[in-house]
Amino acid sequence: MIAAVVPAAGESRRMGTPKQLLPFGATTVLGHVVDQLLASAVDEVSVVVGHEKDRVARSLAGRAVRIVVNEDYRAGMLSSIRSGVRAVAESCEAVLVALGDQPAITPGLVDRMLESFRTCGKGILVPVCGGKRGHPLLVSMRYRDEILACYDDVGLRGLLEAHPDDVFELGVSTPGVLLDVDDPEDYRRELGE
Repeated sequence: MIAAVVPAAGESRRMGTPKQLLPFGATTVLGHVVDQLLASAVDEVSVVVGHEKDRVARSLAGRAVRIVVNEDYRAGMLSSIRSGVRAVAESCEAVLVALGDQPAITPGLVDRMLESFRTCGKGILVPVCGGKRGHPLLVSMRYRDEILACYDDVGLRGLLEAHPDDVFELGVSTPGVLLDVDDPEDYRRELGE
């Protein structure tokens, strides 16, 4: 089983408003990301909420997702990833960490990542476009305890740096793996304005 964990607990300070709730197509930025994951081959989706937790959770009503509350969301994204990893069954094979503000991901990309992960023989898979590493990140649950205990200062980048021989870089042509929505300019770009 492979579970998706979507950190969506941040305060969106650079945006000035909860970016997870910004309109995107017929839904929201976060709703679109979740819909893409639900349309992929991942077995389950957990969304980690914190800031504006009730509003964010309500925005996902009717979707087959687990809502995980990170009361410590001000500690940063790693705290949300940890909350999501804790919520995943220990029998889970791997976790796909998908950003809640990365609407350019597609079910096709996620499915390709899952297929490659199962055949590459590595414990960490990262998409690469134009020589740059992006997201989502796919990580074997054998790193569960390490994620929960380490890398406070650098986040999951530290995991990749600690295990370079266990990282598979999946070349993709989709620049969306490098793009997320941090500020109004990013949001306009994603809307195609």
